[in-house]
Amino acid sequence: MLGRSFLHRTETAVNTESLAASLFQQLQQGQGLQQVSQQLGLDSSQTTQAVGSALPLLLGAMGQNASEPQGAQSLLNALQRDHLGGGGGGFDLGGILGAVMGGGGSGATDGAGILGHVFGGQQPQAAELLGQKTGLDSGTTGKLLAILAPIVMSFLAQRFAQQGNAGELSSALGQEAQHAGGGLGSLLGGALDQDGDGQFGASDLLKLGAGLLKR
Repeated sequence: MLGRSFLHRTETAVNTESLAASLFQQLQQGQGLQQVSQQLGLDSSQTTQAVGSALPLLLGAMGQNASEPQGAQSLLNALQRDHLGGGGGGFDLGGILGAVMGGGGSGATDGAGILGHVFGGQQPQAAELLGQKTGLDSGTTGKLLAILAPIVMSFLAQRFAQQGNAGELSSALGQEAQHAGGGLGSLLGGALDQDGDGQFGASDLLKLGAGLLKR
């Protein structure tokens, strides 16, 4: 469960004290986690732990991709093009979950396609290492990442796409990399290395998930 100390970090002008914590809290409300649990065939405790580990991993990797101006602008363009939505009604978690799990097939809900951009060729390794952290098989963690990826993108779009400031997006996601454990390397570059051994292993992923699950 999320601790209060993690949720009540100092807010910035764009309310990015912790994007992972904010999104995790929204998933806890309503039927979000329950729907994910049913989709994956997990109990509520397993789902809570798995989502709590996966969100910092996803946002941290996006932070690495957006650490350079070109990467940040490319991400912002994708958010504006595919994930902002036309209703202007804010972050519709229920609608996104329904579309993702219903297999609508649009670019906005194509979790595998999004993960391909986020992790590149390291996507299977990310799923496997998330499995090591959570005790789930890599097939299940891969499905979880594919479910969460469109949700994360829509969440970011509602926060950053309308004002269209790539620098603000980059800064906020950079903070997520720090929240995820600091010193977050890039899977695209070869390693999400938390312990400085030059490899992204189970010990690194454990540190990534600690921000949501330990406080």
